[in-house]
Amino acid sequence: MTPDDAPSQEVPRRCCVLQHLAFEDLGTFAPILLEAGWTIQACHVADGLPDARDWRDADLCIVLGGPMGVHDGAAYPFLSRELELVRSRLGEGRPLLGICLGAQLMAQALGAAVYAGKAKEIGWGGLQLTEAGAASPLAALRGAPVLHWHGDTFDLPPAATLLASTDITPHQAFQAGAGQLALQFHAEADAARMEHWLMGHACELAAAGLDVAAIRQDARDLGSRAAAAGQDFFRRWLTGVFTA
Repeated sequence: MTPDDAPSQEVPRRCCVLQHLAFEDLGTFAPILLEAGWTIQACHVADGLPDARDWRDADLCIVLGGPMGVHDGAAYPFLSRELELVRSRLGEGRPLLGICLGAQLMAQALGAAVYAGKAKEIGWGGLQLTEAGAASPLAALRGAPVLHWHGDTFDLPPAATLLASTDITPHQAFQAGAGQLALQFHAEADAARMEHWLMGHACELAAAGLDVAAIRQDARDLGSRAAAAGQDFFRRWLTGVFTA
């Protein structure tokens, strides 16, 4: 058999992930990627950001949540570089998923204001889907719980399509370009690891006067439904982006 006759080896798709906290990872989304044969390149921003080429050439980029805000660049200088990576990805029309802080960075990169919301929204709850949201992969989350964990919010960027809201946060999800989705909530959260969230955000929870035991119990009661719906959503979204 000559080299030309040898079966070709398909290069697996690569997902580049920007992570800000050890426990705020891809959660229940990771198995979906791995089962589909993807490789996952997780970059904790404390250890450095990926270079521009790695970021540009990734099939999918995901920016996860974190406790800092988009305006905290003086304290966390990596945010300005992270914003540039997000802006470049959006401008090139490449697939991008932003979650929580990632969604806020997407909104900022698209020219929308990001600011403190009218109240912290922390705990397990549902979403109100718009007509466009109900016609999107987010339909998998209709009637299902997701984890909300944020104090900031954003205006809807120009030309973006609103997909979901809650009473506290009118802009919970938006579609920017093809394959570019921003989620303020955590559809990826793994309720089995809820204790990591509760411990890691202990100061925030105490300052907000929230009932830690209630959040823990909701994770036990609602976690399996949340995981199934979240994975269904992500599988639908991933398939739609990469088979369209």
